[in-house]
Amino acid sequence: MTRPLDDLALDQLFRAARSYPTWQDRPVSDDQLRTLYDLLKWGPTSMNCLPARFVFLRTEEAKARLVPALMAGNVAKVQAAPVTVIVAYDGRFFDEMPRLWPHDADAATLFSGNAPLAQTTAFRNATLQGAYLILAARALGLDVGPMSGFDRAKVDAEFFPDGRLRSNFLANLGYGDDLGLFPRGPRLDFEEAVTLL
Repeated sequence: MTRPLDDLALDQLFRAARSYPTWQDRPVSDDQLRTLYDLLKWGPTSMNCLPARFVFLRTEEAKARLVPALMAGNVAKVQAAPVTVIVAYDGRFFDEMPRLWPHDADAATLFSGNAPLAQTTAFRNATLQGAYLILAARALGLDVGPMSGFDRAKVDAEFFPDGRLRSNFLANLGYGDDLGLFPRGPRLDFEEAVTLL
């Protein structure tokens, strides 16, 4: 686990990877989605809390439920993508802590009695897991188009009416169409983004 990846792998994961707004008409199978989850689940989270929950919208009917919550510019993207995933988090993730963090029998009480800590932990770690989803998808040869242009309250009311889960962000999955890409956006240089102390 100490060998650097080669340039081809680094390009696929980062340097040549793009956020796709347009999609080829190629399906993504349920087996691919299972493989995707089975890879991303290994990414680290605080105390192995694993608060992220993923809702894969694969049908026109499922996506139609999402459309009313989308900003206008995201509707066509969702309708064209083979899969749209709602990256959400479980506000009661700590109920699983006895199984996920078994070497501390009291781990759940750290969160069950402290709602602000539970909320912060759930949101932060589910965001990490969403990033793992992006990298895992790229590693498996899929393209990704993450989105935050949606009405979170509408998504939560439609898909998570009991309030236990809350949406974080959306991502389209599939095989991107290069014709829809914008020119590559610039990035901050090391000196602009990094402080060495």
